[in-house]
Amino acid sequence: MARIAPIFTSEQNSARLLDMPRTLFSTLVKKGALPGPCRIMGEERWDVAELASIMRGKKPTGNEDLEL
Repeated sequence: MARIAPIFTSEQNSARLLDMPRTLFSTLVKKGALPGPCRIMGEERWDVAELASIMRGKKPTGNEDLEL
């Protein structure tokens, strides 16, 4: 059976995809270093492709000088 690659994920799974604690992921989202979620049928979900682009340095976040 083929593996299903997620397109959008929950906060917990987004943090796991980036190999970081959920609390750090949440902090980075609040500070604007990572994008916020979109709402899909009342649920918050993160765009996996957008997270991957940012982590690879291919998509500017507008917060390049952000100090964490």
